[in-house]
Amino acid sequence: MKLVRAFSAGMMMVFLGAVCHAQTAATSQPAKAVVKPVAKQIAPAAKIDVNSASQAELEKLPGIGPAMAKKIIAGRPYASAADLAKAGVPAKTLGTITPLVSVGAVPAAAKKELPQTTPVPPLPKAPKAPPATVPGKTVKTVPVTPPPAGKNMVWVNKETKVYHKPGDRWYGKTKQGSYMPEAEAVKAGYRESKVKTK
Repeated sequence: MKLVRAFSAGMMMVFLGAVCHAQTAATSQPAKAVVKPVAKQIAPAAKIDVNSASQAELEKLPGIGPAMAKKIIAGRPYASAADLAKAGVPAKTLGTITPLVSVGAVPAAAKKELPQTTPVPPLPKAPKAPPATVPGKTVKTVPVTPPPAGKNMVWVNKETKVYHKPGDRWYGKTKQGSYMPEAEAVKAGYRESKVKTK
């Protein structure tokens, strides 16, 4: 804290000393005409047309060098001076050169051929999401076919060796399966599904 106070006091003394010195110098010497160098200003007789100007003409503008002039030429045609920002002209430079430039009609040689656009056809509808599957098992569904006539018929999934009773979620819906009587399914070694029936 003491160091900060000492530093600020020292800075104040330096500042006050400079102000006092400037006042005494101004009163002791006769007044001289103060000549400040004026920044180089370009006052062209006519505004430069950004759509038809050559690279050399564009380089005469303040803040525009050879590289920026090439970018401006490459980005033609322009509808307004503000469009020069699309060519990469910085905002500060754009503010400086806006009163010095004009945007004239695009010469026939400089016009860009715009590609003909064709309407984009609508995208095809996305396919329906596949049914939820158990991790590690692929279960595909097929249209439900009615079971053959008979009592106690179950749907046997031959791939998983599981049989499903009527009302079960997978009854008649797995791809690798067929209908058979429950007694035959048990005799063939199929086990009952753990999914509860409705």
